[in-house]
Amino acid sequence: MDAEIRLAYRNEREAEAVANAVSPDNVEVPPGLQIETLRNGSDVLTKIECQTRLQTLIATIDDLLACVSVAEKTFKVAKK
Repeated sequence: MDAEIRLAYRNEREAEAVANAVSPDNVEVPPGLQIETLRNGSDVLTKIECQTRLQTLIATIDDLLACVSVAEKTFKVAKK
């Protein structure tokens, strides 16, 4: 199972902040799961490959979106 999530931002700076927040170095993932996040202009693209259970894919997407939400809230607060 594969998933691709593309998030669009107003500018490259916001996209870079989110991509960096959800792509910490040295993250270990369970066997059968691959995650890659990159910034492309003002978009953040995450590709997930899951060779295990559907529940693992769903949990991974849920975790990713929770981290994105925290990053977005952080730069909204920082703008104030």
